[in-house]
Amino acid sequence: MNEINKNPSQAAATVSASGLSTAEAAAVLVKTGLNTLPEQPKSGPLKIFIHQFQSPFIYVLLAAAVVSLALGQTINAVFITIVLFLNALIGTIQEYAAERAAEALKQMVPMQATVVRDGKAIRIDTINIVVGDFVLLASGDKIPADISLTSAHNLDVDESLLTGESIEAHKQAMQASLDEAPLSERLNVCFAGSVILRGRGEGMVIATGADTQIGKIASEVGSEDDVKPPLLVRIEQFTEKITYGILLLIALIFLITVLRGDDLTNVFLLGVALAVSAIPEGLPAAITVALAIGMRRMARGGVIIRRLLAVESLGSCTYIASDKTGTLTVNEMTAQRILLPNGNRYEISGEGIDLHGTINPVPSEDDAVSLRRLCSAAVLANEASLEYEADEWVGQGDRVDVAFLVMAEKLGVDFASLRQQNPELAKIPYESENAYAASINRCPEGIELQVKGSVEHLLAMSDSMAGLPEYNFTSIEKQVDTLAKQGYRVLGLAHRHLDQLPSDPQTSLGKLEFIGMVGMIDPLRPDAIESIQRCRDAQIDVCMITGDHPQTARTLALSLGIADPSMTPITGSQLAEASDGAPLAFRSLVHSSRVFARVEPHQKKQIVEQLIKDGEFVAVTGDGVNDAPALSHAHVGIAMGKHGTDVARESADIILTDDRFSSIVEGVKQGRIVYNNIRKVIFLLISTGAAEITLVLLSIVSGLPLPLFPLQLLWLNLVTNGIQDIALAFEPEEGDELKHPPRPPNEPIFDRLMIQRVLVNALVMGVLAFATFSWQIQHGASVENARNITLLLMVLFENVHVLNSRSETRSMFRQYFFGNPILIFGMLGAQAIHIAAMYTPGLREVLQIEPVSIILWSQLLGIALCLIIVDELHKLIHARYSVGVS
Repeated sequence: MNEINKNPSQAAATVSASGLSTAEAAAVLVKTGLNTLPEQPKSGPLKIFIHQFQSPFIYVLLAAAVVSLALGQTINAVFITIVLFLNALIGTIQEYAAERAAEALKQMVPMQATVVRDGKAIRIDTINIVVGDFVLLASGDKIPADISLTSAHNLDVDESLLTGESIEAHKQAMQASLDEAPLSERLNVCFAGSVILRGRGEGMVIATGADTQIGKIASEVGSEDDVKPPLLVRIEQFTEKITYGILLLIALIFLITVLRGDDLTNVFLLGVALAVSAIPEGLPAAITVALAIGMRRMARGGVIIRRLLAVESLGSCTYIASDKTGTLTVNEMTAQRILLPNGNRYEISGEGIDLHGTINPVPSEDDAVSLRRLCSAAVLANEASLEYEADEWVGQGDRVDVAFLVMAEKLGVDFASLRQQNPELAKIPYESENAYAASINRCPEGIELQVKGSVEHLLAMSDSMAGLPEYNFTSIEKQVDTLAKQGYRVLGLAHRHLDQLPSDPQTSLGKLEFIGMVGMIDPLRPDAIESIQRCRDAQIDVCMITGDHPQTARTLALSLGIADPSMTPITGSQLAEASDGAPLAFRSLVHSSRVFARVEPHQKKQIVEQLIKDGEFVAVTGDGVNDAPALSHAHVGIAMGKHGTDVARESADIILTDDRFSSIVEGVKQGRIVYNNIRKVIFLLISTGAAEITLVLLSIVSGLPLPLFPLQLLWLNLVTNGIQDIALAFEPEEGDELKHPPRPPNEPIFDRLMIQRVLVNALVMGVLAFATFSWQIQHGASVENARNITLLLMVLFENVHVLNSRSETRSMFRQYFFGNPILIFGMLGAQAIHIAAMYTPGLREVLQIEPVSIILWSQLLGIALCLIIVDELHKLIHARYSVGVS
């Protein structure tokens, strides 16, 4: 700890309180602990790796490996085990890398602060601040703890990360408030993590660490359980069905073969063969790869996935509960309208702190003079700064003042030169109770008074209007009302020539000339409206939850298309009243509107819980601490990475690096692509597995030997088909993902369409393969040769079938053949591997295969190509039936 040089304000502060002694502070620190936020422990690689095995589907595959080992089928067991470990390794690498990439810096609690210890102002690490410390606050400081103010001078605080308010809070030491009052109304308390925009203050620390408002929210978030992603639920349901089906089938076959008097060893071997045929061993790895591909695609678009299954979860959402500030808006005040006293209106393009913009229409010569005069007043009666740092403009100070500087630059006024040419002589700082600020400057024309503030106050101080011979008070009021109803914050500008510098600037606030008005707004992101429409096209409901004023929220919601003109915003006070023992009333409120204003953090969580209870699959977006509880309770939590807080990021499943709502919509599309690709892989594996079962059952019923050994079935499922199913996970979008409603969260993987396709394709493959095997046996071929030909035919079936699997409804002839080059190489590679195995000593003996002639290979390919005709006919019939039903 080092003593610092005291400026006059700090010296005055040390007189008002001596603070704690060093010994007292040390004693309190031992009792209460460090001033840090609660943190959830990070998962290490080992824990993540073990977690990969906590899946019902993995349990089934482990059981198959154990049974294979018990029957002496060591190679079978080894194959299954290798796949399980590869799947776990891929998942671990992806999840661990995502966790590290998304890990946020801990900046919510500042590193150092100025406190009074032993009667001296010193700088200490914020983790050592304790209850009872006397803290000095200055412009630009981040508040280190919850502080009860004893004095405040023009103290404006940005609490948007806590309250959701886009306008700063003006703190007043003498303005006592109740503990149960909303955070935005506790004017005598500064909260940890907030930022001082302007002014000075001092006060006593009343809470640190987990006891602060931000700490309570962080603790509440950390205590919640995760919600199961829909994919996991569907896989569990799917696995249960497969498990019961396998057991039932094996029991039935076991009974039949025992009654026939077959050898028990062969019966068990048959059971393993059926289990291997039915269980899609490559599915876990394919699901992991599909999710990882979606994860990488999202990362390229600025979306970081913290939990792998969240990729598909986002695609399943039926309802998006969005924050306003920083998500749908740019979180920066922007001057968009200028109204001159003569009634002329001008629009200014651009948003935020981007100096590129134009004024429309082109002003007349007289209006150009008035506009420059207006900009001069806006720049000189201004406490903000605007600097070019790290290839971007950065504003410091009040958002309104920053917006005025940006407006001046757009209108061709260099604010830095203007300030240099018109040095400030005196000023009247902004006070919220006064609703104005003023500056007296030495200008080339003499001493000038520039004033900005509420239009009502400035009109009362004015006796003339620029460019008008008469004072038209009524006309200005009407224009203000019009802008206010549109959600604008309207500020007026005025000036006056002074003969001399007054001893008290307040005495000069009269006989002003009213220059004009500026309408400001926290503008919508340019792509927000289109993104909301895309959600509507995808039949995803969107609501806006904010801490802002109801009228402001309603105006923005109408502009975005979230609300219709008949919709009334629901306020936090209404929710509080309804939640007190009236669950039906609360439910009715939640579903009566898509605009929620003046909402407290716990109420946002209650809204999300109600939506989930009513069957919605909810994604929640947010960037502030006030969003964290809802983020952790939702099925999918989406935090803003650019301007978001650590608490929000830690609570989220997904982080947006560009903070754009449009990225969420793209994420929804990628999530749907991932789920569609998973369905394609499942269809490919299950239908080929069902074809193998059909082949085996037909052989048993016909009294023929096993057409394929378990190891040959494993070769089909893991090697040849395993290459293709992984490649199928790379399928690009089909183009209509956002033109369909979201799949219901409880929809089974095996829906009616997939069942139909599996049955049709499996029967065709199984029957044709059995016919080929039977024909070979009947015409004198050895069982080994018949199996060799049948295995090659099944490989060819798989090669052809993967092309059918690229879309559930679209003809393969309407798809770009090379749209997924990895799949094409995978298909050719699978065939090449099998042919190579025929010529590889050792491997061909293990698999009991041998080369065939090119003529026989061509004949088998012709049989396999029949599968395309069958699947195309099914797609055509399904399309016509669907149109007829709709």
